[in-house]
Amino acid sequence: MPELPEVETVRRGLAPAMEGSRLAKVEVRDRRLRWPLAKDFEKRLTGQTVEGLGRRAKYLLADLSSGDVLIMHLGMSGSFRVGTDGRDGQIAKYHHETSKSAKHDHVVFHMSNGATVTFNDPRRFGSMKLVARAKLEHEPLLRGLGPEPLGNEFDAAMLARACAGKKTSLKAALLDQRVVAGLGNIYVCEALYRARLSPKRMASSIAVRNGQPNARAVALVDAIKAVLNDAIKAGGSSLRDHRRADGSLGDFQHDFQVYDREGAPCPSCKGKKKTTIKRIVQTGRSTFYCPKCQK
Repeated sequence: MPELPEVETVRRGLAPAMEGSRLAKVEVRDRRLRWPLAKDFEKRLTGQTVEGLGRRAKYLLADLSSGDVLIMHLGMSGSFRVGTDGRDGQIAKYHHETSKSAKHDHVVFHMSNGATVTFNDPRRFGSMKLVARAKLEHEPLLRGLGPEPLGNEFDAAMLARACAGKKTSLKAALLDQRVVAGLGNIYVCEALYRARLSPKRMASSIAVRNGQPNARAVALVDAIKAVLNDAIKAGGSSLRDHRRADGSLGDFQHDFQVYDREGAPCPSCKGKKKTTIKRIVQTGRSTFYCPKCQK
């Protein structure tokens, strides 16, 4: 499933085509997404101007002139393509063949500037939902989310308070969207490696007894922000289904230090014999780490 950098990359790719433009026509070819599209979906969207395109955690948020917000989630295999006059964006380097079947093109936004924005989702785990802006803070999809990891308010003190007293592993805590929003398995593994923290250590170990942050919390927050920013600059990570809005693949998978590198030598271990990256399973997810560097 795409994580924060992939969703942010898609947002940046869609913004030039959608922001400030009117939804001249909304074409729904299949209503059967993760949840069926509302019966009045096309009616509420058609004629509205997209005043802004934002992101909250792994959700895209299109702010409409009507006062509604269109919440969009890519699911497991969802993607957007931007085209002009019926011509989709060209595939760039790291070519990755994707579904060309029209049956997977479920929603097409025809913009007043001539752009077409097509949502394709072979597995149909993606979703779209219209919510009144005034009710957005009470929306169940967004209500329980933690802070944005790239926001100014996310710091060591905030993360330490969220983890203080937790009896789960640090890896499990970071995957909890109530602790911090938008992180997934890839970037948690990479951030823990950069911070030199074991994924198996207790989450509470980044806070002192009164809940204040220690040096581990500071290092971890710095690592989270750094790895996310690096991934966004690279266009995200393309492992299976992620593509940018122009059809090209993200490049950050070429910079993985530990994720999906089981058995490979640790890039940071010193000495003649380097420790190899290990894989364990935590809360049903694969964790990759260096048992020597990460304590």
